[in-house]
Amino acid sequence: MGAVPFIVVHLLPLLAFWTGARWQDWAACAVLYWVRMFGVTGGYHRYFAHRTYKTSRVFQFILAFLAQTSAQKGALWWGAHHRVHHKLSDHEGDPHNSRRGFWYSHVGWLFAPENQETDYNRIKDLAKYPELVWLNRYWLVPPTVLGVATYLIGGSSALLIGFFLSTVLLWHGTFTINSLSHMLGNQRYESNDDSRNNWFLAIITMGEGWHNNHHHFMNSTRQGFYWWEYDVTYYVLRLLAAFRIVWDIKEPPARVFDPKTHKPEPEVIPAVVVQRSKVA
Repeated sequence: MGAVPFIVVHLLPLLAFWTGARWQDWAACAVLYWVRMFGVTGGYHRYFAHRTYKTSRVFQFILAFLAQTSAQKGALWWGAHHRVHHKLSDHEGDPHNSRRGFWYSHVGWLFAPENQETDYNRIKDLAKYPELVWLNRYWLVPPTVLGVATYLIGGSSALLIGFFLSTVLLWHGTFTINSLSHMLGNQRYESNDDSRNNWFLAIITMGEGWHNNHHHFMNSTRQGFYWWEYDVTYYVLRLLAAFRIVWDIKEPPARVFDPKTHKPEPEVIPAVVVQRSKVA
């Protein structure tokens, strides 16, 4: 997607000031945000990029289609670029290197010429499926189908709020993991990149905000390593596993829970001691 269509999609929801919006449109916006967010997190990320679980060829296609309704290009494009990100995270060659600044890592990288094509050599394990290659090439088919369906069911206001506004929110929810999760939060594990754990980002992305966890052990389906680190994507995948729709879900190894692998807490010096040292 070029810069002009990207901007136009951001402006289209404003037309709802003229068309009006019903509560059903806002409900559709919420539903399409969360359902498609699972497509991004459980599909694009934890399956196509990292292969952290297994599934059938049919459900693999369904995941790709669902993920691509988010209009974030093809599943193979997404997975291939994300694999490069992990190989070179926050260093030269990382497609969305956060050290190049917030705006570049958030949206600017999407329009860089070097990031437009799919390097099928980086995703050979999935490029062998012709249906995925076709869907990757015609990546606009899924969002177009969803947009048309939304319009036919709910009319113009549903299209503007239910589809376009939820798409914009979904984009920026996803993009915060490339940008803010490398800038804001805490690091449990030593890392040669700037990945952080951020509870708020975990809420809006169904568990992707535990990003330092993920960069420490990227092969785990579960990214919220501890019970209090909510990871809705993982819970949904566990539910699908109960029905044998997916299987071989990968858990984090025991070593990630060893306090010796955690960064030491920064030493807190009492203020009175600091003041005395200044007086001295």
